[in-house]
Amino acid sequence: MPPCDFVPEKYKSYPYEHMLKIRRQYVSPSLIPYYKKPLLLHQGHMQWLFDHEGRRYLDLFAGIATAVTAAAQKQLGRLWHTASIYMHPAIQEYTEKLTSLLPDPLKVIYLTNSGSEANDLAMVMARLYTRNFDIICFRGGYHGGSPYTLGLTSIGNYKQVLPSGFGCQTTMLPDVFNGPWGGSQCRDSPVQTIRKCSCSPGSCHAKDRYIEQFQDTLATCVPKKIAGFIAEPIQGVNGAIQYPMGFLKEAFELVRERGGVCIADEVQTGFGRTGRHFWGFEGHGVVPDIVTVAKAIGNGFPMAAVITKAEIAGSLAQGLPFNTFGGNPVACVVGSAVLEAIEEDGLQKNSEVVGTHLLLKLAELRDEFEIIGDVRGKGFMIGIQMVKDKESRQPLPAEEINEIFEDCKDMGVLLGKGGIHFQTFRIKPPLCITKEDADFAVEVFRTALTRHKERRAAAK
Repeated sequence: MPPCDFVPEKYKSYPYEHMLKIRRQYVSPSLIPYYKKPLLLHQGHMQWLFDHEGRRYLDLFAGIATAVTAAAQKQLGRLWHTASIYMHPAIQEYTEKLTSLLPDPLKVIYLTNSGSEANDLAMVMARLYTRNFDIICFRGGYHGGSPYTLGLTSIGNYKQVLPSGFGCQTTMLPDVFNGPWGGSQCRDSPVQTIRKCSCSPGSCHAKDRYIEQFQDTLATCVPKKIAGFIAEPIQGVNGAIQYPMGFLKEAFELVRERGGVCIADEVQTGFGRTGRHFWGFEGHGVVPDIVTVAKAIGNGFPMAAVITKAEIAGSLAQGLPFNTFGGNPVACVVGSAVLEAIEEDGLQKNSEVVGTHLLLKLAELRDEFEIIGDVRGKGFMIGIQMVKDKESRQPLPAEEINEIFEDCKDMGVLLGKGGIHFQTFRIKPPLCITKEDADFAVEVFRTALTRHKERRAAAK
């Protein structure tokens, strides 16, 4: 494990077993912790997390990295809370900084507290502005857990047995690994699929076929006029799914022909995570009409935002929308500190350089192990899809996924899981991890895969 000179404070709260008892008795059972023996995390420092016994873990499933504690503490001592009915310096300073990082005409911001709330508001804006109702979304997309956004979220495990989705229409996910079309030249990534490509120079067969499916949705599932289309530049919860290059650009054109607005859900891809670009949509060569952001915007502080054109923002003024905590002084100071850290610490460039290094190393593991079907992503937005075998591409059974997952944790590396069947390991680390950290993670993962291979051989 790479060295770390940080020494965590001594844990002084309840014993582990008592904490576990409280969790089971009083915390909602829908909030399911990772691992057979859930981690009791006590302290964090940069890319490292420490449990109650002082054991250190490399966190590969975080938000953006750098600490903003000092800025928050200073603002807490000055002005903790006031609503947006009053002016305070932080909100003006922050919105000016954030809009400077977005292309014209995306220059008006509404600050909220979570990604679900931001996407909820984006849906309202789209419907008010266009005076239309239907919104198209991808299967496999995750856009939140509120009653409104659950209509857009198209992963069954996150659905509830309740009416939802009125006016929300799903369309085929243009997935070049799992879908019917795709090959080795389709996606904007240092690592391509192992599928053979049927494209000719200057064209993408997969992109054209998926656009035909999108056109079919427009022709059969929605009226002639629609409110909009929402997409993550790279699907996050579904396991870092990337679309064929050029797809979003053509899809946006088709949506606008129907009177709709195009919404980029940047909750996971924004703020330099994809490396080469600050925003995920830039990698597709498009400018959305609405952008939603959360997670990295506050480095763990609860804040989010909707950024849009002045005329779309104006449509919301038909009523009196109000948000008690959105844009509060502490949130805005934290947001400014995050933007400063990304620039001063070179975190976007680090995401590109170290992320590409990590992707290429993981691709070597894919070539070595039959159960790795696909390695994909950009920067620090990475998915490793596990399969029974490369030919069938069927999901590796959950119990085998979990054994690998537990082994990595026991060796000090924390991963995420995603995908329709939770068959994809998700890597979304703090933007400050180093090549040394990446190499350590790859070796831990290789060891876990080797152990799995040995268990499988012993069971025959």
